Formats: sequence, structure tokens, C-alpha cells
Amino acid sequence: MFQLRSAFRPTGDQPEAIRKLVLGVTHCQKNQVLLGVTGSGKTFTMANVIQETQLPTLVISHNKTLAGQLYQEFRDFFPENAVCYFVSYYDFYQPEAYIPSTDTYIEKQAQINDLIDKLRLQATTNILTRRDVIVIASVSCIYNIGSPVEYGRFILELSENQLIDHRQIFTRLAQLQYERSEFDFKRGTFRVRGENIDIYPAYEDFGYRLIIESTEIKKIEKFDPLTGQTINDNHSIKKFIIYPAKHYMVDRLTFEMVKSQIREDLKKESEELRKKGKNLEAERLIRRVNYDLEMIRELGYVNGIENYSRYFDGRKPGEPPFSLLHYFRQAYGVEWLLFIDESHMTVPQLRGMFNGDFSRKKTLVEFGFRLKAAFDNRPLKFEEFYPIPSRIIYVSATPDEWEMNQSRVPDDNPIKKLGVYDKFAIAEQLIRPTGIIDPKIIVRPAKNEVIDLLSEIEKRVEKKEKILVTTLTKKMAEDLSNYLKEKKIKAAYLHCDIDTLERSDILDDLRRGKYDVLIGVNLLREGLDLPEVSLVAILDADKEGFLRSKTSLIQTMGRAARNVNSQVILYADEMTQSMKEAIKEINRRRRYQLEYNKKHQITPRPISKPIREKIIEKKTDEINALISDVSRDLCDLERINVESLTPYDRKKLIKRLRQEMMKQAEELNFELAIKIRDKIKEIERSS
Repeated sequence: MFQLRSAFRPTGDQPEAIRKLVLGVTHCQKNQVLLGVTGSGKTFTMANVIQETQLPTLVISHNKTLAGQLYQEFRDFFPENAVCYFVSYYDFYQPEAYIPSTDTYIEKQAQINDLIDKLRLQATTNILTRRDVIVIASVSCIYNIGSPVEYGRFILELSENQLIDHRQIFTRLAQLQYERSEFDFKRGTFRVRGENIDIYPAYEDFGYRLIIESTEIKKIEKFDPLTGQTINDNHSIKKFIIYPAKHYMVDRLTFEMVKSQIREDLKKESEELRKKGKNLEAERLIRRVNYDLEMIRELGYVNGIENYSRYFDGRKPGEPPFSLLHYFRQAYGVEWLLFIDESHMTVPQLRGMFNGDFSRKKTLVEFGFRLKAAFDNRPLKFEEFYPIPSRIIYVSATPDEWEMNQSRVPDDNPIKKLGVYDKFAIAEQLIRPTGIIDPKIIVRPAKNEVIDLLSEIEKRVEKKEKILVTTLTKKMAEDLSNYLKEKKIKAAYLHCDIDTLERSDILDDLRRGKYDVLIGVNLLREGLDLPEVSLVAILDADKEGFLRSKTSLIQTMGRAARNVNSQVILYADEMTQSMKEAIKEINRRRRYQLEYNKKHQITPRPISKPIREKIIEKKTDEINALISDVSRDLCDLERINVESLTPYDRKKLIKRLRQEMMKQAEELNFELAIKIRDKIKEIERSS
């Protein structure tokens, strides 16, 4: 059962919104809209709907930063339930590609974040094993991750008093993509100690120890992989199941069944290429596929195995791939709930992901790098995505016309007769329980905007208040960040190159006082919950376009709507139509809240929000300072004392140095790039 834990009760127009949404869900209204202003407690409303309906839930967000914040909030609301995090697990990702004009083949390169990989595996395992599941996901959840049926079939079930054969256990673990590692015991590995076997599941923070006598499992213990100490030693584990270490699994029997089909398609497609006079491409395709098949036969896995997923999943050409949504459908049928957060941004992303993927794959297929089956390793098309969930709630302060129209209530739905909704299933939340009104909006000339902004920042810093600044370009954001630092302002530039999980930590650092100003381009908009922010400054507000549209302006202004002393400054030389409409809407919401406060005699009070536990723990201050200093001054590499670094710190440092090496090479600073490369080799030799 879902158990909502909160010190607050629904108030303002939250109870009515919750009532409407719950009735809509229970009466099978497919589409509903939760239109809630910033600070009205939309996440709390979502949590209450989950509590009332007791349905497993998927929440899709359009960016990882917001997904991380939602994950923390839902984890606080439901501490006793399975709250999971499912976003792209790449810190760096370069997809496989071919550029015909320069005859350049770019091999797939990726740096996988092990912790996010664990959280993804944890999510799918929870979906298949329990009902009290809430998964917070980014739009990457519509990508192919393999069949949930196959994933659920690949298990190793072990129990107390079970008779076993060590070799059979080792073989089965290898089939589940677990590696034997006697020294580097990490997630997705196992080791042998005498007759005992230690297994570290890829999706857990603890390991299992099988205490074996002869051929019988005498006892199963849960233990801390770092210290080796037993966890809950008073509670004996009678039985447990090990799920795969990777989402995409292929067993030998399935492989032997589809291998002939792959070879048949290879023969057919290579002959097609030869008929077109593409002999080089045909030979290239034959070599690539034969190599991949040999690797899969020997190891059960190959880099790029997902390009053969259609064969292994038993899908026909063009059929949709299996995504996270299919895991929900496999486990719960139609009895689950989907929230699309910040739907005005998320829905367009879901719509557009297929086309970009198809264009890149088309070139690879035409030039003999991949079979046509690669087309079927793709994200879902929107028309494939939309029918899967039976209940969708679109959440936004500025929902688009499409979501509003989709929420039309059918004439035969009982909720219309009950008077819950009239024509459209739209639940509004325009009241903030704290009484905080929308920020005052000031328009100032763009001339000398940076000097004026510095003056405003200094006023807030004296009051220990925080500031968000949004620019139009990364270059402007970088330059402004450096300028403020020169003026002794504690500023940080929040950009897309920052590791997924570190973005949430930077936002928390702003709240803690490590920074006073955050500067960004498109990351300081939807959903960021920062009650300490009293000023939002929008530079070049009159440059009409996506980043300065009515919706974008309203969303950015909303970042100041959690502070009693909130203010927004728009720097512009002319008043655009988007600015006029955005200001008009914000002023309408101000009046609505003021009238509510007057009627109920509410005095606006500041929001008190705890700084939550980090998704990841920071390492020692010393190594963080070291990595930070190296990033700022790469010429001074010699001062790094390699011997003083722990294995984890070395791995972290190597990763950062490789990123800097690639950056310097792209900027044609080859001497510095070589120097960094040599340092990386030195660190690797010492490992």
C-alpha cells in the first residue's frame, strides 16, 4: 500500500483538484489536466492522487534536473514505498554515426554512470516484483530497453536448504551478465570465498552471501559490500531472486533460433547493396554482422547488440520496441497511472524523438554499417506511445492547446453527470497555500543591463537572498559567470555538460549558501523549487523566440514565486507580444491570490523547505577541490599526487581529465591535450 507521509494537509484549491483528478481516474477518463501555478503544490497534489487511487505510477519529466528534484520529493512523500529513478545513464554519449561528405565513421562512445544504471535496473526490478512503485523518468523512458518478458525470465532463484552445483551457479550468473571478480567487488559482480559465494546485485546497495556446506545452501545473509558486515543478522533470508545485470538479455537458445534469420537478411541486404554498385558497403556490412554474431555467440553480448533487438524480441519489421511503459503494462495491465510533468515541454519532446534517431540510422544503413533491423532499435513514435497508458494527467502551469483539447470529457462518462467536469477535464490550482503572490515585474532597458544587474545582485546578497539569471546563449552565461566571480560574487553556471546527478547538488548548494547566483540558458525554468530565490533576471527579454516566448517567460518568472519578496526584472528595449501576454497572465494570477488572501485573512509567509538528502554523496572535499582546480588550471598537472588518490578518486579524475582532453583537442590546443593524455596514462599505470 502507498503510505503518504507529510506534515501538511491539502489546502486552498488543492482538495478540489485532488477530488476531481481521483474521480477522473476511477471513472476511466483517459486525459486530465492539472493546471497549477508555480508554488501551488502540484507535486503534493500528485502524491495525494497516488495515495487515493493506490495505483502504480510513472511520472515523466522533460529534463534530468527536474526529474532528480521530483525523485527527491516523492521519496520524502513515500519513504516506505518503492520510489525509483529512471533517466539516461550516460554522463557522455556519442551515438554511432557516419558523415558521407568526409567519409567519417564515428563509433559509439559512452560513459555510463554506474549509479544511474543501478537505479534504472532497480526500477524495472521493482515494477516486476511489487505494486507500490513510483518511477520518476525522463523522456528517455520511451527508448528500447528489451522485452520485459525476457528480462523477467532471466532470473536466478536461490533459497535456504537448496541443493546446488557451484558451476551451474557460476554459469547462470554469467548468463545474467554478472562478472566474476575476486578483487574489484562492485555492482554486477560475484566472487567466491572458500565454498561461499558473494553476489552484488546490479540494482542494490548491498550484497548477498551464500553460506554453503558441501552442495547445500545453509544460510543466506545480506551484507555491506564495503565493510563486509552482515545487515539485519537477526532476520534470516529464506529465499531471494537475482535479476539480470543488464536490461537487454539474449540466451543461447533464442540466439540459435534467430541467427539464421539474421544471416538471411544479411545476404539479402548485401546483395541489394551490390546491385546498386556499392561493393565496399556490402563487404563492410558482411564483416560487421559476422563479427557481432560471433561476439554474441561467445559472450552473449556485444557493443551495439540493441541494433539486433527486433530479432531477439520476436518483433516484425516496423513494430514498436519495448520501453519502460511496456514493463508497466506487462506488470499491471491497464491499472497504472501516468503523470506527464511540465507537459507543455515534455509532450513535444516525446513527439520529436523518433525523427532524429531515424535520420542518423538511415545513413548508417545506406552505407553498410548496419542492417535495416537497426531502424527498429528506436524510441517509440508518439502514436505508439499514446495508446499504452489508460490514464494520463498532464501537469503544467502553462499547458498547451493539445493537452487541453485531449482532456475533452466523453458524453457517456459518468463524471459529466456527477458534475465533476463540464466539457474538459481540467483541474485548476491557482492558490498558493502560503499566500505568496506572483512576483512584481519590472521592465528595464537592455542597455547597461549587466551593470544594473550587478547592483541588484549586491542588494540581495546583503539580505542573504538568492538570484537566478537566464541568458540567451551559453557564451553569455559563461562570460557573465566569470564577470560576477571577478566582482567577488559567488556565482555558478548551470549548464548541460554537468553530470546528471550533480545538477541537483548545485541547486542545493545555492540554498546552502555556497552560491548566491545561478546563471543558465534553458535549465532555470520549469519546476525548479528554490524558495530562497527572491530575484529572477531575464536578459534580452525582447528577443522573440523559443527561449523568450510567452510560455518560457511565464515559466522563468515562476522561479521567483516561492519567496515573499519576489521580483522579476526583464531587460528589454521594446515590449514584445510575448512579454505583454506573459505580464498580463502573471498580473491576473497576482490579483486572484490577493483576493483569496483578503477573503481568508491570510498573510503571505515564506516557504520553509528542507534541503533533502543528496541523490549521490559528495566525495572528500580534498579530491573535489583537486578536480575543480585541475579543471580551471590544466597547465599545473604536475602537482597531482597520484599515490594519494583512492581507486575511486583516480577513476573520477581520469574521467574529468578525458573530458578536458577532448575539449582542448576540439579547440586545437593539441599540446595541452597531449599533456593531459600523458597524465591520464600515468594515473592508469599507478592503478
